[in-house]
Amino acid sequence: MDLVVVARNCAGSLGATLAALPPRELRSVVVVDSGSTDATPLIARDAGAVLLHERVAGYGAACRRAIAHLESLPRPPDAVVFMSGDGSVDPADLPALVSPIRSGGAELVIGVAPRGSTEGGAADRVALGLIGLLYRQKFGGLGAFRALRFPALVALGLSDRGDAWNVEMLVKAVRLGLRIAEVPVSLRDSNLMPVSRTAELRQAVSSTGRMLFQILRHATAR
Repeated sequence: MDLVVVARNCAGSLGATLAALPPRELRSVVVVDSGSTDATPLIARDAGAVLLHERVAGYGAACRRAIAHLESLPRPPDAVVFMSGDGSVDPADLPALVSPIRSGGAELVIGVAPRGSTEGGAADRVALGLIGLLYRQKFGGLGAFRALRFPALVALGLSDRGDAWNVEMLVKAVRLGLRIAEVPVSLRDSNLMPVSRTAELRQAVSSTGRMLFQILRHATAR
């Protein structure tokens, strides 16, 4: 099982995140640097991770870069875990996340906040509600901490290059009939570099639009 860590300006958290990973659970760690302007690439390389660079902005673009790398290996992984390098998840939760896949009970596992806690904002709640309405599938969150079998990941054929990557994965997994499980994980505030309120609002609007597009697009696909 391989781990993909998407990182952009995560110098404040990436080193601790990589150091806390349970080594026995993973074959390799791949860090995709998504245009960082800080020491993120150096930290990844010093930690012994495979370092990839993606010039196209967006979470989905970074994930697609990692998938292309994994497909090119002489022996691709049997499963892959995705997580952010911003310190928002606890690496100690990784064994619990991959357990349903190792036991054969699931093909896709999503790390979500424990029941009763809050995760995501209004856009996430709208997206989750719409998925429930159109796909008759309820999810506890849109968490980016995920594990899935690599053949299933390739079969999904994910194309979104931005923040709707995780939503596209969910709706396509439902349509494909994958066995999906959710595991409660610890979620924390990220350690990303602060951005202006205007930039934050612009990003939120763009992300919401992309998520709704993916949900509606695949709901009407034949």
